[in-house]
Amino acid sequence: MRWSWKIANILGIGVYVHATFWLLILFILYSSWSQGNTIAQAAAGVVFVLSIFACVVLHEFGHALTARRFGIRTRDITLLPIGGVARLERMPRDPKQELWVALAGPAVNIGIAALLLFVSTAIGLRFDWRTFSWSGSNLLTGLIEINLGLALFNLIPAFPMDGGRVLRALLAIRMEYPRATWIAARTGQALAFVLGVIGLFGNPFLIFIALFVWFGAEQEAAATQAQSSLGGIPVQCAMLKNFQTISPDESVTKAAAYLLAGWQKEFPVVWGSQVLGILTREDVIQAIQERGPETLVRDAMQRNVDSVGSDETLEGIVGRLRGGKSRALPVLHHGQLVGILTMENIAEFLRISTAVAHRSPK
Repeated sequence: MRWSWKIANILGIGVYVHATFWLLILFILYSSWSQGNTIAQAAAGVVFVLSIFACVVLHEFGHALTARRFGIRTRDITLLPIGGVARLERMPRDPKQELWVALAGPAVNIGIAALLLFVSTAIGLRFDWRTFSWSGSNLLTGLIEINLGLALFNLIPAFPMDGGRVLRALLAIRMEYPRATWIAARTGQALAFVLGVIGLFGNPFLIFIALFVWFGAEQEAAATQAQSSLGGIPVQCAMLKNFQTISPDESVTKAAAYLLAGWQKEFPVVWGSQVLGILTREDVIQAIQERGPETLVRDAMQRNVDSVGSDETLEGIVGRLRGGKSRALPVLHHGQLVGILTMENIAEFLRISTAVAHRSPK
């Protein structure tokens, strides 16, 4: 994700912080200052928020490490002001595996809450069930409440929350995956409608959550429908076969000339028969703006880009394109570069296939 900085590499998974996350920290400091709080109080607020996001990271690692058990890699985890995002290569299509992956995140939050509850009790804090409050509330008790809240919120049966995936996995045990996704998505949208109505007469923040859930459910349903339409179709049917490559020792000016002369937006960077990476239109523009037009392609390209085989199915590649670092994947046949695959190629293939399938008989 652009505008993100890597802060750690834990168990082989990169942890990134998006630039907008720091705006949240600045907002907390400003709010504390405007209320006349001391520096120590402002710092305590920042520490509390950072502690919450540490729990969010652990939540995402719950998903990532469970997915790893099923052979699914996690590209990275990124912290945003609204939470964390773990980019899995794909979600498991086995309903039981998806169920475990979806439940792992909330389970981590419940585990954290249980651990903090034990520590709080050990140091003498007590929960008064009559008033539903802690005696001597502090950072630990606040984090207990936050983690329980995160677990419950994520278990709402609506995409893109974990609960939506739990519902789909349970449904998919007894029916086809696309049908299960459709039911789970519509259930989430019905819930979003209710939340939106309540928000109109109460808390406006519920309207924001309702919109988030509604569009998340629609996106998930559309993505699953498109992916299911690609089952059994090899990459070579949709890949771009007529393409231009570029050498790592050429300048980005040469790539800019290619951009202006044609319609290709991504260029495989090759050295002999070896594919070294991908250079995109955005890479070219950024390199020219920041380092000048004489910047070499090797200094602007995206390295360590995955490649795909020409006989692999499109269904298995969509998740890698959506969750990968590059928007284009080089296609190899017996080790030789034979094409480029992008989401635009796949979308165009789907549009043409749909038009042919719905062609009216003469």
